[in-house]
Amino acid sequence: MTTAPSPSGAEHMDGSSVRLGALVPLTRPGWVEAGRHLLAGLDLAVREVNDAGGIDGRPLELVVRDTMADGERAAAAVDELADLGVAAVAGEYHSVVARAVASRADALGVPFLCSSAVIDALTEEPTEWVARLAPAQSHGWRIYADFLLGAGRRRIAVATQPSVYWASGTRILRDHLARGGGTVVELDTTALTPESLCDMLIDHGATALLLLVGHPEPAVPIVKAVRRDRRLAEILIGAPAGQPEFAEWAAMLGGEGTGIPFLRYLPERLGPLGERVGKELRERLGEAPSFVAFEGWDTVAVLADVLRSDGTDRAAIAEAWPRVTVEGTRGLIRFSRTPGVSVRQWAWTPIQVVDRDPAELDRFRILHVG
Repeated sequence: MTTAPSPSGAEHMDGSSVRLGALVPLTRPGWVEAGRHLLAGLDLAVREVNDAGGIDGRPLELVVRDTMADGERAAAAVDELADLGVAAVAGEYHSVVARAVASRADALGVPFLCSSAVIDALTEEPTEWVARLAPAQSHGWRIYADFLLGAGRRRIAVATQPSVYWASGTRILRDHLARGGGTVVELDTTALTPESLCDMLIDHGATALLLLVGHPEPAVPIVKAVRRDRRLAEILIGAPAGQPEFAEWAAMLGGEGTGIPFLRYLPERLGPLGERVGKELRERLGEAPSFVAFEGWDTVAVLADVLRSDGTDRAAIAEAWPRVTVEGTRGLIRFSRTPGVSVRQWAWTPIQVVDRDPAELDRFRILHVG
């Protein structure tokens, strides 16, 4: 497991550090690029907190653990971080892993601020220990379904893999699309080659194929097969889970990876804070920051505000969720109880449906705003 170095500015302060646990996927089979962006946002915000004097003169320290997209590993990391005395746990990108983290944090009485995972049911029962910045899957994916209907795409095929996250997404899409006259057929990628999947798309008369699968496998081979099949020239490929957000997608697929709409959690225009943080993140990452990097920065901004106002006691932190009012990079962050969501939820971060511009690989076109 990985531990981050002491953050900038900590050497100028007295007293023991205030520790935050950070859970991120940094090695395969985790989505490494998402983890790198999430950690960049977390680390930048910690650095800025310390440059501004820390938490009442005490340095904020990020203790990082690599989840590798493994729920059992992540749950064990929560136990370890709790024993190390962290005030709270933050982060995670993969929804299935975040569920394991939330469950363990709830059981141990450790506050968990989930940065980036969207599955509605982070915990089996409502809890006061967990809050979330990312929008619930049911909210964002309904917006994506509205986009499909507005684009005249009603015969939808979903390429799926076994996962509670993908199953949840399929159910949300099927229910919402049905209200607009749409249909959904599932194509199990564990039983189909990319080429046979193309044949199934023809058989079903699909007008859109949604990639509810992992990246790069099997998403990249599927995109290549569909793009190169002349029978499917008019089909829309979509990726509501956001696979095309990251530079690795463009590097692996080039022009074949453009024109694939996905969800991203950014406003149409960033305000001054978002612009400043975005510039810092770009310099740190060496590329345009994803929305996941902004989620990381906002996570620490919220926790630092709570730590300053309510102290480092774990119960006090959890009790503070309903009182949070923090200016984040993407808007004013507040947590509330949302029907169908088991944790304190920011309702809602800005949501866009965007794609990569075929004329300019690194440019994103806003297609729909939720």
